[in-house]
Amino acid sequence: MRRKIISIVVLACLAIGMTYAQQVIKVGIIGLDTSHSPAFMGMLNSENPKPEFAGFKVVAAYPYGSQTIEVSKKRIPGYIDKAKENGVEIVKSIADLIKKVDCVMLETNDGNLHLEQAVEVLKAGKPMFIDKPIAADLTEAIAIFMLADKYNVPIFSSSALRFVPQNQDLRNGKFGKIIGADCCSPAPGEPSHPDFAWYGIHGVETLYTVMGTGCQEVSRMSTKGTDVVVGLWEGGRIGTFRGIRQGRDAYGGTAYCEGGKVQVGEYSGYECLLVQIVNFFKTKVVPVSPEETIEIFTFMEASNESKRQGGCPVSMQAVYDKARYEAAKIVAKY
Repeated sequence: MRRKIISIVVLACLAIGMTYAQQVIKVGIIGLDTSHSPAFMGMLNSENPKPEFAGFKVVAAYPYGSQTIEVSKKRIPGYIDKAKENGVEIVKSIADLIKKVDCVMLETNDGNLHLEQAVEVLKAGKPMFIDKPIAADLTEAIAIFMLADKYNVPIFSSSALRFVPQNQDLRNGKFGKIIGADCCSPAPGEPSHPDFAWYGIHGVETLYTVMGTGCQEVSRMSTKGTDVVVGLWEGGRIGTFRGIRQGRDAYGGTAYCEGGKVQVGEYSGYECLLVQIVNFFKTKVVPVSPEETIEIFTFMEASNESKRQGGCPVSMQAVYDKARYEAAKIVAKY
C-alpha cells in the first residue's frame, strides 16, 4: 500500500513537472550585439522573475549580429558570456535556433541584416519581435511586413520609448485631444543606415506614439549638430522631431493638448517594452500596427528627401508609393 502511495506521488510530481515544462514559452534571440539582449535575458531568466515574465525563458541565442559596425560587433564576445551566465545555449545558425524555440526576438543592431534574418523565422512560422529599426530603410521595412503577411506570421517592432507610461497616457487621451507635439532624441549617424533609422527613430516613434498616424507632408532643416523635421498631420495638426547631435542627450518633449501643454515621457528602461513583447508572444496580438511602423519609416525617408531638396515639403504618399513598388520586387524573390 505504501509503495502504491509513493508511486502515485511520484507520478503526480512528474505530471506537475511536465505541465510546467509545457507552460514555459521558449524564447530565442538573434543578435548579441546590443544592450537590449542581455537586459531581456536578465529579466526573463531571473531566478525570481516579475509576475509579468513568469513562464518565459530565453533558451537559445544566435549571436551574429553586426559584422561591419564596430561599436556593435565588439560587444558580441562579452554578451555571449552574459548569455551563458543566464543559462542560454549559443547556437551556430538561425536554423538551429528555430528548432529550439517557440518565438523569436530579432535583436541584431544592424538593420541591414534584418530582412535576411527575418525571412528564416517567418518561413518557420515563429512569432517575432524585431527590435528597432525593423529594417535599415523604408523599402525593406515594407518588404518584411509583406513577407509576414505572405507567411501569416505575427510580428511587431517598437522603440522602448513608446511604452513609457506617460506616453501611453497621452496616446490614450488622459490629457485630452492632442493638438500637436514637439519630441526629441539623440540622433547620431551611422553611415550604413539612412538618417534617423539608426537612433533618431526613438524620437520619431515617441512623436508617433503621441500624435498617431496621419502625417501627410514633411519638411526638414538640417545642420551639423541638429535636425528639425516638421510634419503636417490630417486636420492641420503639426508635430516636430528634433534630432540632437550636440550638447547633452535628451529624450521626451512637449505635447499640446486641449487642456494645455504636457511633458512627454522620457526614456525609462526596457521593462515596459518587454512586458508588451511577452504579452504579444502569449496572445499573438500585435501592440503596434504594421501601418504605424511603416508610416514612421515613411516619415524618416520623407525627411531625408526634404533634406536632399533643400528643405522643401515632401509628400508622404509619394515616398511610400515609390518604396512599396520596390518592396514588391523584393518579396517576389521569396
